[in-house]
This record gives sequence, C-alpha cells and structure tokens, in this order.
Amino acid sequence: MTVLTKKAGGRHGEVPSSARVGPGYGSPGRPEPPADADLKVALVGAPNVGKSTLFNKLTGAYVTVSNYPGTSVGVDRGHGELGDRAVEFIDTPGMYSLLPTTEEERVARRIVLEGAADVVVQVADAKSLERALPLTLQLLEVGRPLVLAVNMMDEAEALGLEIDVALLEERLGIAVVPVVAVKGQGLDALAVAVEREVASPPPVRPVYSNGVGEAIDRVRGRLQGAYPVDPTVFASLLIQGDAEAAEWVATAEPDEGDAAVSEVESATSEFADTAIYRVAYERHRASEKALEGAVRGGDEEAESRSFRTWLGSALARPLIGIPFLLVVLYLGLFKFVGEFGSGTVVDWLETTVFENGLNPIFQSAFETIIPWPWLQGLFVGEYGLLTLGVRYAVAIILPIVGTFFLFFSILEDSGYFPRLALLVDRLFKKIGLSGRAVIPMVLGFACDTMATMVTRTLETNRERVLATLLLALAIPCSAQLGVILAILSGSGAALAVLVGVIAGVFLLVGWIGSKVLPGDAPTFHMELPPMRMPTFGNVMTKTTSRMQWYFMEVLPLFLLASVLLWAGDLTGILEVVLAGMTPIVGVLGLPAETAEAFLFGFFRRDYGAAGLFDLNQEGLLSVRQLTVAAVTLTLFVPCVAQFLMMLKERGVKTAMAIFLFTVPFAFGVGALLNQVLRGFGW
Repeated sequence: MTVLTKKAGGRHGEVPSSARVGPGYGSPGRPEPPADADLKVALVGAPNVGKSTLFNKLTGAYVTVSNYPGTSVGVDRGHGELGDRAVEFIDTPGMYSLLPTTEEERVARRIVLEGAADVVVQVADAKSLERALPLTLQLLEVGRPLVLAVNMMDEAEALGLEIDVALLEERLGIAVVPVVAVKGQGLDALAVAVEREVASPPPVRPVYSNGVGEAIDRVRGRLQGAYPVDPTVFASLLIQGDAEAAEWVATAEPDEGDAAVSEVESATSEFADTAIYRVAYERHRASEKALEGAVRGGDEEAESRSFRTWLGSALARPLIGIPFLLVVLYLGLFKFVGEFGSGTVVDWLETTVFENGLNPIFQSAFETIIPWPWLQGLFVGEYGLLTLGVRYAVAIILPIVGTFFLFFSILEDSGYFPRLALLVDRLFKKIGLSGRAVIPMVLGFACDTMATMVTRTLETNRERVLATLLLALAIPCSAQLGVILAILSGSGAALAVLVGVIAGVFLLVGWIGSKVLPGDAPTFHMELPPMRMPTFGNVMTKTTSRMQWYFMEVLPLFLLASVLLWAGDLTGILEVVLAGMTPIVGVLGLPAETAEAFLFGFFRRDYGAAGLFDLNQEGLLSVRQLTVAAVTLTLFVPCVAQFLMMLKERGVKTAMAIFLFTVPFAFGVGALLNQVLRGFGW
C-alpha cells in the first residue's frame, strides 16, 4: 500500500522529540500515575476498530475502570505521556453515531458532548473509512480538537488499498494519522497531531446540501444558551428528533428551547423525507465526496476470494458455523479447559503442591504457633483459611478460570464472536433475545458477574432482564463448568444429560420469559470485523488482566466463606444447617454429605463445585448422583458477587425475583431428573 503523506513542515513531518509518546504510568520505572493530567484525550469510534488496543499501547499498565456518573457503564481511564505532558486517556464505549441506541453509546456521546476531553481521537478501520466518516462529520459539528486515527493500515495494505492521508486531512480540515495499533506504529505521529490540534483553531464544520446545512444553521441561530461544546451539534440532534438533546436545550435556553423547537418544525417542513433520514443521507454523500480519490485500489474480487473472507462469511452460516462451533466447544471447553485445566493442572496443584507440599507445612507451623486446636482450625483443617479457602481458590478455581480466559481471549481476538452472534440470532429471537446477547452469554462461561455487567449493552430493558435471568440460571461460570466437566469426564452419557438438561432449561425458560415479560422484540445489528490471526501479546494481556480481576474478586469471598464455615462448625450452627438441608438433598437422591457442597454454593457456585469435586475424589457419589448434583448445582442460586451485580444492574425487585425463582426451580429440576434416571436404571 502506498500511503501518501505530507513531508517535513506538513502534518506528518519528522516527529519532534518533545512530542514522542512516553511509557504509560505503571510501566517499569513509572509506578504511579500523576495526580493531575495536563491533557485529557478521549478515544472514540465504532466497536471492533482497535480502540482498546490503541488505548493499551498509550497507557501501559496503569488503568482504572469506573462507572460513568449516573449510569452503570464502565469507562476505562489510563495515564501516559505526550512529550512533557501528562495525559489522561479515556477509552469510551463503542459508538456508531451521536444518535445512540444503547446505554454504552449514550455514555460515549455524553463524554463528547460534555466536553470531558481536550482532544477527541476517533479511531477508524482503514478498510472501511466510508462507514467511519459519517461519525467524523458529527464530531466536527462538536467543535472540539479532533484527530482521525486510521487504524489497521497493515490489513488495508494486504488488500492493495492506497490512502492519500494528505488529501483526506485537507478535505476534513483535521489531522489524519495512519496507525497500526497492535504493533505500536504511528503513535509518535499521533502525538504530534494531538499537540498541534490542541493549539489550532476549532475545526471547520461540515457543509451539507439539499437544505440540511441551512436547516442546521437556522436552528443553531436560535440557540442562545451556554453549552460545553459548539451548539451546532445540538441543533443537528434537535433536527433529528433526539429527545435527550431536546432536554439539554430546554435546560440551557432562557425560553426552555421553544424558539429552537419551533425553528426545527419550520426548517424541516420542506424535507421530502423524514429529517433523520435526510440528515443521514446528506452525511453519507458528504463522506463519499471526502473519500473520492483519497482511497484508491483494493482488489475487491481478491478480497472476496481470500480465505479469511470466505471463512468469516461461512462461520455465520449454519451449514459450516454449527459444526465449527461444536468443534470449538469440544476442543476449547472439554479438552483444554475440562481435561487440561481442571484435570492436569488442578491435579498437580491439588496433589503435588498442596496435599504433599504446602498443607503439611501449614499444619505443622500452626500447631507449633497456636496451642489451641479450635483456633488452629481457623487456618488449617477442614474449613481452614489456607487448607480450604486458599486451596480452592488457587489449586482448583484459578487454573480453570485461567485456561478459559485464554481460550476466550483467542476467540475474541480472532473476530469469531460477531460471526457467532449472527449464527445464533434466529434461535435467540425465539427466546426474546437478539444475536448481540451471545456476547454476555459466552462471557458468562468465564464469569457470570462480568457477563451480568455486560448485559447493559443490550438495547431493551426486556432483553437485559431476560439475559440476566438466563445467566443466573443456566450459564455456569468457567470454574464451576471446568470442575463439573472433570467430574463427569468419565461418562459420556452423564455429560450428554447435563448438556441436554441445561440447554433445554435455557431454551424453555427463555421462551416463557419472552412471552411473559413486557416489551418490544429486540432488533439486531453488529459490525463484522475481519477474521484475524490472534496476536500473542494481546491475548496474554487480556488473559492476565482478567485472571487478576477474577482472583482479586474470588479470593476474599472464599476466605470469608471459610471463616463463616469455621465459625459455624465451632458453634454448632453449621451442623444444624446441614441437618436442615439433608432432607432436601435426600429428595434429589443424594447422600447427606452433599448438603455441604450446596451450602458452599450459597457463597459461590464454583465454591460448591469444588466441594462436589472433593466428594467425587472420596468416591461418595455414583454416576447418577453426580449427574443430578451437577445439574442442580448449575441451576442453583447465583454466587454472591453475581447477585450483588444483579442488584446493581437490575434493581432489588428484579434481582430478588430471579433469586427466589432459581432456588426452587433448581431443586425441582434435580428431583425430576433423579426420578427419570432411576427409571432408566441408572
């Protein structure tokens, strides 16, 4: 690919040393972020354009995640350097337009419209600039310093595309910087562009034809209030019927926006089409005009014949997509997570590291240090912090979660998930969800707590509630699933029953929920990124950060559970509770010892699965009992962390309703399954 750029003295001349990108805070030699940043830079753009990859390159290791005020949407913030400036980078949620359809898009828009950043950097895919430029034009209306970072230039080169960067930035009136975020290429030029745009006058607003530009100017002339950014963008949003923009204008204007609203009706009265369509059409035409001659080449036939393109298309079709999905699940979940993670690695940690190594040392040390057996039990013994809590977290849960997150990150980096969303969209529509819901559902197999948080990306409240219910009921987290796969790996029939029952419950409850819950049926649209070979560095970064997050969440809960179990055992309360649960597990055809595993499950479902693992190791359960226990535990109550996330995301009423439904439902399904398996002679 030939990338034509301006030379020295232009936008992309030699990079001055004072403007080079420095290491992110948290990198070696720079352990702490600055108290105050000199500059705030917001990264915006559509999903799957490499925004987060660029963010990670710019910020290094120090990243904080916090909810945007008044919402439950998390926003990543990190610190780095541009020359001598300390910079705070904001990684906004994916956004296709300043007219939002999801809560995440609303948050991204608010960051832009509230002027939260000194500079906005729009990240775009070099292979599909025609889809990115309509958002660029909207960002020009905001009137803030703007830089267009054209990412994935290496992939554009492979398709034979030539991008005349100098011509494109001349037409847009802003800096246009070619980058390859995964390789860190173009970051110094990006630093130069950001520095220059900060010192430059506001960008020139785009010009629209066929009455659209005139209508925006007329409404803009009626806005007299104080706004954090150029009121032009609010005029544009008013014309398109945006309710939130209307509320903003009503608050800012002395006449509560009456003059502006009246002008909107007058200015759009002669439009042949709806105002929202007319504005979108004119933006599309303006984008095409800006790109004319600036993007050349590209062998579309070669692209359509390429293996990656063929594979990406085939994976979204049932004939190839379903067999491929089954192979991925078999190799990834059963063989890698189930056999290797929860088998080989867990066995080594359980037996070699803890049972034969650490546990005897802990036991001897605390018997020497603490003379009272009752207090020794707090640290070592059946419910000890070290011999139960730490052992479960490190030896059983962590390797299973780690192997799953590695598997998940590879699939995520390859671009497979959007294809999977298209593949299951038709089926999901029958249970009240869209293909978009496959993302939190798949993530639920890693951690239901994170997945519950991700349901906020779904478009309707009905879909979010239904997805939360199905995550709490029928999606086991990786730690729980890995343990169960290890337990049932010796019986193909038992695994088939487990999968069949859980899938049946998922579809049945989803279908009933879609009929009972009020609301409109979901719509579905998703950007399809190209299929890629996963990058080792990206995969390991994602895997490590997710493992760290999960471990920091799970370890305190496991230790708390150990303390409560120790205290309950010491006071006799535990014996009373287990005695009360014995008849319940008896209905399931399970021995009394299983009550302890279900009690563990009240703290965390993966904690309960680890207890079931111990019972299986002791040979206390038959294949039928293992199958019934595994199914019931999978359908059991959500763990503490997930329940707290449900309260936060869905509210007390909905969270409690889901909790009170799952408990009797799980035991009811378990009791029925026990009778059915008995009838078949298990």
